[in-house]
Amino acid sequence: MDRFFASALRYDDSMPAPIVAAQGRGQLARRMVDLARKCGVPVEHAPELADRLIVLEPGSVIPEDIYHPVAQIFAFLMGINDEVERTNDKDEDDRSQ
Repeated sequence: MDRFFASALRYDDSMPAPIVAAQGRGQLARRMVDLARKCGVPVEHAPELADRLIVLEPGSVIPEDIYHPVAQIFAFLMGINDEVERTNDKDEDDRSQ
């Protein structure tokens, strides 16, 4: 059995907790990761969390006992997003001068 799993999570301020937006195993999981990378979506390698998420149905709210590791990943991704925005703002400022 192919142990390569991928889950896509979604969260915004209107939601009580993140939900599983999509998931896959094996070749589908690899395609999800490749597509995410091609689209500039950060990918986090977290095997223990992947094991917990893969049993959930898409559309499911994540269970409370994994809020903390998921929150850490979202915080990391938000930090990346903030850095990209700062870089883009600086590039725009440089071009306008």
